[in-house]
Amino acid sequence: MTQEHRGRQGGGRAARRAQRTSAPTEVQPYLTRSIAPVEIVSNEGLELIEHNADTILEEVGIDFRDYPPALTLLSQAGAEVAGERVRFPRGMCREIVKASAPATYIQHARNPTRSVMVGGDATVFVPAYGSPFVFDVDKGRRYATMEDFNNFVKLAYASPHMHLSGGTVVEPVDIPVPERHLDMVYAHLRYSDKPFMGSVTAAGHAQDSIDLAKLAFGDDFVAENTVMTSLINASSPMTWDATMLGAAEVYARSMQASMISPFILAGAMAPVTVAGVATQTLAEALAGMAFVQLVNPGAPVVFGSFASSMSMQTGAPTFGTPEPALVLYTVAALARRLGVPFRSGGNLCASKVPDVQAASESMATFIPALMAGVNFMLHAAGWLEGGLAMGYEKFILDADQCGLAGKLLEGVDLSENGQAMDALREVDPGQHFLGTAHTLVNFETAFARSEIANNDSFEQWEDEGSLTATQRANSIWKQVLADYETPLLDEAVDEALLDFIARRKESLRDKTG
Repeated sequence: MTQEHRGRQGGGRAARRAQRTSAPTEVQPYLTRSIAPVEIVSNEGLELIEHNADTILEEVGIDFRDYPPALTLLSQAGAEVAGERVRFPRGMCREIVKASAPATYIQHARNPTRSVMVGGDATVFVPAYGSPFVFDVDKGRRYATMEDFNNFVKLAYASPHMHLSGGTVVEPVDIPVPERHLDMVYAHLRYSDKPFMGSVTAAGHAQDSIDLAKLAFGDDFVAENTVMTSLINASSPMTWDATMLGAAEVYARSMQASMISPFILAGAMAPVTVAGVATQTLAEALAGMAFVQLVNPGAPVVFGSFASSMSMQTGAPTFGTPEPALVLYTVAALARRLGVPFRSGGNLCASKVPDVQAASESMATFIPALMAGVNFMLHAAGWLEGGLAMGYEKFILDADQCGLAGKLLEGVDLSENGQAMDALREVDPGQHFLGTAHTLVNFETAFARSEIANNDSFEQWEDEGSLTATQRANSIWKQVLADYETPLLDEAVDEALLDFIARRKESLRDKTG
């Protein structure tokens, strides 16, 4: 929002804004990790994978399909182009990326206090993305609507543990496909003031996202700053298609960030081995990031990785298994060696409901992402059914775990207070620490507290209804939506957004007849 727009707000709005300053939505905008990432592959092993990825780029090549501008650009940079197949001289992509891709960048929020850093020691949690269905324990599984989309944006805005409001948090099937991106971007701008992700379903949709952002942030601000990070998926194996390339080019030319992410189901879209998946992931990502840097050197890119194992009996994706965790640790290290931010997920599971399977599989994917040093954690909350469904209760349960993880990433406090020597001197052997001055000073913040878990006695838990964690989460999301207050947005900006959307929808309808 520009200074001019801020200046036009009335006293009533200013008062409401001041009132919200102490609301639970005012949180640390991103996490700064104090613990070192876990490394599981030796330098020699990482060098071998890098060598193999360069071999893929040089000998096999990457297809850049149905997008001649990419072929021209890559050819001019020194790649060998034969039809739509592009082969890169050994080391070419790495040199291009390392020469200009930033190691970190700031993604600005509409509310400046919520802007985030992506890369370095920063970690941001982002809701799940792209589900056509939603699930809650009252209505079960159903197709997602625009109301559901708005609800999840509001839940992400209200959650102190989500740092972005997300992107395509669900696919609202009640809005025509050519138009729905407009309503989705508007929802992020209207119902949240956190950072968000733009549309990538067409180059024109990416441009619409930028134009809407300009109305909210101001033309000059968007021209000089990153306000969107958007998901650009490879069509694995070894293919980039025109839709993704077009969207990536639009964002790059406007200095908006692209998350270059191979999407791999190992055994079907890549080899079954961890090293094979890591090699292919690196090759595909290097080609995509090099393209972005050739379009506009210095445009922010995030090295993305999404790798799932699969059931060799049914072909269905599986989650929570060891192999994708090993891939994640490996590719995170490769991203650090390349010097760019790294993205992976999340609280992933194949369970259809928020049950024990969902919890165990989610933890088996969430903890490796934390420990590997992921900077941009997409799918951090809400994911069910292998990504086919976004769960209301699952969102609350996952967000709670993200809150607890923030304490873990702080690491060990070795300050004078953290050493607690005064308390250790004060208490004699065989006594307790409950009444010490140190305990009294620290008791409110000493331990992270779950908003979901119940630690009461069995009798008290039974007296209060014997509720499961899922039932408690059901009550919480409903209360959050009931208490939700729309963040401030200048009326003139809102009118401009709605006018732009109306005109664009009319234009799109004219084109489609």
